[in-house]
Amino acid sequence: MALPETRAVIAALEDRGFVGCARFVGGCVRNTLMGKPIDDIDIATTLTPDQVIDALAHAGLRAIPTGVDHGTVTAISGGKPYEITTLRRDVSTDGRRATVAFSQDWGQDAERRDFRFNALYVDPEGRLYDPTGEGVRDAREGRVVFVGDPMTRIREDYLRILRFFRFQAWYGKVEPDQKALAACKALKGMVSGRAAERTQKELMKLLASDDPRPALRLMAATGVLGSILPFVKSLARFESLLAIETEQLFENDPELRLAALIPDDPQVAEQMAERLRLPNNVRDRLVDAVGKSPRIVSWMSPREARRCVYALGIRTFSDRIKLAWAGSGRPVTSPQWRGLLALAETWTPPPFPLSGDEVMQAGVPKGPQVGEVMREIEIWWIDQDFIEDKFSAIERLKAVAQGMVY
Repeated sequence: MALPETRAVIAALEDRGFVGCARFVGGCVRNTLMGKPIDDIDIATTLTPDQVIDALAHAGLRAIPTGVDHGTVTAISGGKPYEITTLRRDVSTDGRRATVAFSQDWGQDAERRDFRFNALYVDPEGRLYDPTGEGVRDAREGRVVFVGDPMTRIREDYLRILRFFRFQAWYGKVEPDQKALAACKALKGMVSGRAAERTQKELMKLLASDDPRPALRLMAATGVLGSILPFVKSLARFESLLAIETEQLFENDPELRLAALIPDDPQVAEQMAERLRLPNNVRDRLVDAVGKSPRIVSWMSPREARRCVYALGIRTFSDRIKLAWAGSGRPVTSPQWRGLLALAETWTPPPFPLSGDEVMQAGVPKGPQVGEVMREIEIWWIDQDFIEDKFSAIERLKAVAQGMVY
């Protein structure tokens, strides 16, 4: 049973068109058949974008013209977005952008979609339409197969190469389609240099799947991985990280998985971030995660580990632990590595016991010397394993201040 906000969108379209002018399409239909959660609800319609906007306005629903040239309007109903796209056919395409003509033909619309299980439609009454005749079977069996000729579909949009591997990671249950693999391999050079934001989006979604290892192996074998990430020389650490995540029941972490694909070199991380147009916070995390200092080893003492946590922060320390563990060749059940992670998760660095005012009260004149004294005492405080004895810190301050003032 559709939610009230969903029924409101359909009712708005049918009020300006006719019963049957709108059908659910794509991921919401596919995921329903596969018993998977539904993230977004997409709707296909015979109405033109102008008619869609008019219909939504008449129903009191907000309409956002997100891509009217390509037939797409986003409706907001009950605070939720619904992407509504007019049936269309490609007039021309350069592998990145297509010129489309609007259509009234559901079959034509299906022919321009990427995979057969994405070319499924369901009307508001629950009737299922499978124009390719194979989409339902693909969804139920976990087959990722292009609509029609794979080479043709890819030439319409070269980033469909990455979509193939992403969908294989998320939904593939059987051996990958050989025609699709051959087409991806033949056209792999065309995916390099394409829209960085879309490339990043596809790659991160792939890496967020429960087990992206088989898909990454296929990408490496076909040369696709090297086309988009020439920095990747081996999948060994990536494979080990996934094994550790599985054994230790860690949450899927696509950002750290991406870091595991490159060497421990902040400069390489910077280059990759630029190539993929990663957000600044993700870039900074990757750069920190692959840093080399301080050195992380499984035999660190708790005291050494606490020093690293204080220097790096909890997240960066945890990232480096996991990457070092994955690259160490140690078992996925290693108690040493797991113990270091547990320390990071349970130990909170105490606040530094002295303030600038207290330093000046000890006789240090206001100015740069206050910072110098505080840094000197901080070094001592860390060396004392973050001693929480305020009296000892004050005594140390007096000794340092006397030495620096006189």
